[in-house]
Amino acid sequence: MKNAKVSLLAAATLLALGSSAAMAETEFKFGGYVKADVMFSDYSNGAPDSGNLSRQFYVPGTIYGTPGNGKQVVDFQARESRFNFKTTTDLDGHKLTGFIELDFMTHSDGNERVSNSYSPRIRHAFVSFDNWTVGQTWSTFMNPGSLPENLDFVGAAEGTPFVRQTQVRYTNGGFQFALENPETTVTPNGGGARITSGSGIVPDFVARYNFKTQGGAKFTLAGIGRQLNLEKNGIDSQTMGYGVNFTGVIPVGDDDLKLSATAGDGLGRYMALNYANAGVLDADGDIKTISSFGGFVSYRHWWNDKWRSSFTLSGFKADNDVALTGGAVNEESYSGYINLLYSPVKPMTVGVEYMYAENTKQNGDKGELNRVMFSVKYVL
Repeated sequence: MKNAKVSLLAAATLLALGSSAAMAETEFKFGGYVKADVMFSDYSNGAPDSGNLSRQFYVPGTIYGTPGNGKQVVDFQARESRFNFKTTTDLDGHKLTGFIELDFMTHSDGNERVSNSYSPRIRHAFVSFDNWTVGQTWSTFMNPGSLPENLDFVGAAEGTPFVRQTQVRYTNGGFQFALENPETTVTPNGGGARITSGSGIVPDFVARYNFKTQGGAKFTLAGIGRQLNLEKNGIDSQTMGYGVNFTGVIPVGDDDLKLSATAGDGLGRYMALNYANAGVLDADGDIKTISSFGGFVSYRHWWNDKWRSSFTLSGFKADNDVALTGGAVNEESYSGYINLLYSPVKPMTVGVEYMYAENTKQNGDKGELNRVMFSVKYVL
């Protein structure tokens, strides 16, 4: 029995030493930032109620307003603050990475009366081993590196793909291939509330190529193919959707120009935060795809090493078949931004931004938003 205890102790010691050796190969990083915003907003048709998504950041389709409410509101928030944890391990030449990130946006479970407490949500949660990535992160169809430096949470929301979802991705040099979570959004025949399929067995497929020039410009070209699927309330219909996206980050002396252009048939939720659906049902219950295109351009100018400004224009248009969709669906969305940012020290940024947005439905109904935003951000 004594020998057994000695053997167990020896095994535990060896295990501990092995774990210590593995820990020595692992790098741990904690990151994120604290960001506080003050937003003065003017809605042309009356401001949405407190806690509405539009009161947190600009989302196309949410600014038509609430008749009877006051038009001008002010919101203080720190919800965009986030934190993340990353580990990187070298395993005999193989690289293993884990990453998780949380923030507090989009929830309406708190209130502005007492505590302003909001639940955390997962932004990213993935593991990478060499060329493979599995878990939730930015869609491969999207290039977050091309997004403009705006104080608004997304910035140029209607002009860019903006999706985070679970996927399996393979990367080899500049090429990336991914199978990603499918979801179909459809407009009922004649118009009405959005139908979300909740079904679909074929993953969305994305292929992307990243490349750069000798002058330091960085570009991406991505394509997506997806099955639109609806099996609900007696409807059983499938069709194919597709799209292409091109982005660029181009140095202009000390400044830079960022741009994105996206077009497709049946893109739906991949563009403009699902401002338009992927398809519409015809009289026979078949899905007919909706074509759309959008893009943005943003020029960032450095006044000196502490002061900078970004000038951004963004737009989106859906090609609706009015005979099928009716006139109450979203058609066009535009926004423009100008800001002034100051970083007294590298981790900290103080800024002010003005934005104007206009959303238009197929029948001509409009919503306008003027917003002045002040922010303080400290990167951990």
